[in-house]
Amino acid sequence: MAIRLEPQDEYMHELGPEPTFNESMYFNVYDPSKHVGGFVRIGNRANEGYAEMTVCLYLPDGRVAFMFNRPKISDNSAFDAGGLRFEVVRPFEELLVSYQGSVVLLDDPLQMADPRTAFKENPSAPAEISLAFGGLSSMFGGESDEPQEAEGEEFARGHYEQLVSGVGSIKVGDDTWEIDGFGLRDHSWGPRTWQAPWYYRWLTANFGPNFGFMASRIARKEGPGTRGGFVWDGTAMHYCNQVEISTGWRGEDNYHDTVTVALRSGDQEWKAVGKVLSLIPLRNRREGMITRISEGMTCWTTEDQRVGYGLSEYLDQIIDAGPVGLAE
Repeated sequence: MAIRLEPQDEYMHELGPEPTFNESMYFNVYDPSKHVGGFVRIGNRANEGYAEMTVCLYLPDGRVAFMFNRPKISDNSAFDAGGLRFEVVRPFEELLVSYQGSVVLLDDPLQMADPRTAFKENPSAPAEISLAFGGLSSMFGGESDEPQEAEGEEFARGHYEQLVSGVGSIKVGDDTWEIDGFGLRDHSWGPRTWQAPWYYRWLTANFGPNFGFMASRIARKEGPGTRGGFVWDGTAMHYCNQVEISTGWRGEDNYHDTVTVALRSGDQEWKAVGKVLSLIPLRNRREGMITRISEGMTCWTTEDQRVGYGLSEYLDQIIDAGPVGLAE
């Protein structure tokens, strides 16, 4: 099996014939000196006539500024929807993110478990984002020359990730923060439904320009699923095919609160413990299934006491009112 990744893959791909064809880009960033961070995402679903647009900002006072929308689109020509725009300046080296629109301000981000009520009962404010993302690590991933997913379980035909720096500004209401932080970005294309995995855990962590990691655990309803990730040590990318994740849960709704992760590459091992600083639960519904995607801004501490930040994203199908992945 060979993995292909070329500079041209930074741009838009040909729209496939699959009804659920999705092309998406995602960026996260956190500035520990300002205690501000968040993530943005556009997922083009041109064959379904809309894009998924998400803006999620974790503010210093504990509030979360959030917006989700499904603006109409008719083609897959650009990442430009609902006031959010991504631009490739230099492939693998520099990309720009901008947003002009509104956000809802959540004193209690867990209210987003009921999005209709959360949007109705919380105030909104204008928001602006202007960030330049620069590549730090080598690229991880690409498009395989062989199909990797069974029919009905498709999540990304092509997918790559990169640790990045993020510099610019974030404005919410009357408050503006100059951002100089670190994060991770990804880009994927191909048929996708959020109901394809039984559950997954996606952990991103950045400790500055010279160290960071990504850990992934995807569980299938049938079969073992996958585990993988990488560690970037500032000069080399270590591909990890052994990943172990354990979770401490909180509350009646079972949101993840603490995360322990071990990544192994050959005879090398890296361990970290994550504490969720703020969490917002998002929801997707399709064909009678309910999928919860819990987004936790997380502080990570390694065994040698390095401290970093990133997102811990937990996707679970909700069955009998509970997430299916509690045992892991």
